[in-house]
Amino acid sequence: MSAPAAHITCSSLSFAWPDGSQVLDDFQLTVGPGRTGLIGLNGAGKSTLLRLIAGELVPAGGHIRTSGEVGYLPQNLVLDTGLRVDAALGIAAVREALHAIEAGDVGEERFAAVGDDWDVEERARATLDQLGLGHIGLDRTIGEMSGGECVLLRLAALLLARPEVLLLDEPTNNLDLYARERLYAAVDAWHGVLVVVSHDRALLDRVDQIADLRDSTVTWYGGNLTAYEEALAVEQEAAERMVRVAEADVQRQKRELADAQVKLARRKRYGQKMHDQKREPKIVMGARKRSAQESAGKHRIMHAGRLAEAKERLGDAVDAVRDDDEIRVELPHTKVHPGRGVLELRDLELAYGARVRGWLDVRGPERIALVGRNGAGKTTLLRTLAGELEPVSGEAVAQVPLRFLPQRLDVLDDSLSVVENVARFAPEVTDNRIRAKLAHFLFKGARADRAAGTLSGGERFRAALAALLLAEPAPQLLMLDEPTNSLDMASVRRLTTALDAYEGALIVASHDIPFLESLGITRWLLLDGALRDTTAEEVRAGL
Repeated sequence: MSAPAAHITCSSLSFAWPDGSQVLDDFQLTVGPGRTGLIGLNGAGKSTLLRLIAGELVPAGGHIRTSGEVGYLPQNLVLDTGLRVDAALGIAAVREALHAIEAGDVGEERFAAVGDDWDVEERARATLDQLGLGHIGLDRTIGEMSGGECVLLRLAALLLARPEVLLLDEPTNNLDLYARERLYAAVDAWHGVLVVVSHDRALLDRVDQIADLRDSTVTWYGGNLTAYEEALAVEQEAAERMVRVAEADVQRQKRELADAQVKLARRKRYGQKMHDQKREPKIVMGARKRSAQESAGKHRIMHAGRLAEAKERLGDAVDAVRDDDEIRVELPHTKVHPGRGVLELRDLELAYGARVRGWLDVRGPERIALVGRNGAGKTTLLRTLAGELEPVSGEAVAQVPLRFLPQRLDVLDDSLSVVENVARFAPEVTDNRIRAKLAHFLFKGARADRAAGTLSGGERFRAALAALLLAEPAPQLLMLDEPTNSLDMASVRRLTTALDAYEGALIVASHDIPFLESLGITRWLLLDGALRDTTAEEVRAGL
């Protein structure tokens, strides 16, 4: 008999954070072989679900069953910088035994340590080469590698372990275009159960099915992200049409109820008139009155019931229409007039070796994409421009107020509420004014009082963006470092909408070319040992 197919099964699963925030409630899920893209709004529980399946979190109720070994690549990967590559790959003990045997040590424990892995070094090097890490020696340390290389190294360890179930949480974060292509190839070649959480369109267009997580329920769509969006557009068009039909039905039922009440009132007045004029025998008038009352009661019940049913159908129709609110902001004080000097760099040498030779001027409301391979120094350049790092030589002079939003979003104080965090950047603005502004960033009412430390990735990003854009003085130069990391696709759209309203100069470091193009980039700068002008086409061709 053949072995049963690999799978993940979640039954009646529930999970809540210590503060009582419910994430999953009576959750059901079954995933079989193939590539599954798990999508949903930030805070829906995608990362939490992967951590539960991987065993990093314990559910409050229900059961999780998986067939075989589970491999997990977390969203925020932390590796010991002193760890050697072979240890990170999980093969250090086997390598040590192999080398000991080759040196003449034939102890039984050495052979037991090797087992059947006599070709482990060859397989490790082949896997590293497959992911573009062929230049990484097995004896090197993690501290010598870039963040993107560490992500690929962790993936290499998972591929070497050959788990039946592979879980990837935002695996393309911090990967340059070249590294992303390597990861895409690994995903294409996967034959077990694969569940990936990502906002990367190119990655999600490689999956076999989409699982859309909302309100502790998964809705399945066959095909990749593009097929999902097409199916969803048809669904939403039908749902909006049903809302219009249901609204018309509610109005019709209201009119019919009103008409019925008018007719009944007329009958009542006629009966009273007959009674007052005593035109009919008393027994007949009494019978007529009772009949009228019974008829009126039945009509009221019938029409009220029809109206209630129509309202219920309208409620169901409205629930089927997705309400992914958009950020709506007006930022007139951020405006920079064309030609005004914004930033000036001169013979700048950065802390870790990158250079900006000669002069570089940023003028007017330019929108600049800062691109380059992992480790090229993009973050170092932005931190230098923001005044967080001192240049080795040369100078960088900002001629307008600027703000910098780093990858870590550490501009927020986790112990303070969203309102209090914004107040730190705008101490002269009243609480009511801050709350009114935050509502445009989708922090309405009690949401604005939540502690920053309890926010989801997308919420935290919105809070940090609000704190910077609402700061005083208003920033006329905004610098963002990999802003789409950890954002779902709805949050990326919200970010794009918010930046559409921004009238200042913009510098964005990102590997997400479609996102950069959506911002209306006016200038592309490539950092590769030096800083030079390029184009989106050249960036793509440089994979």
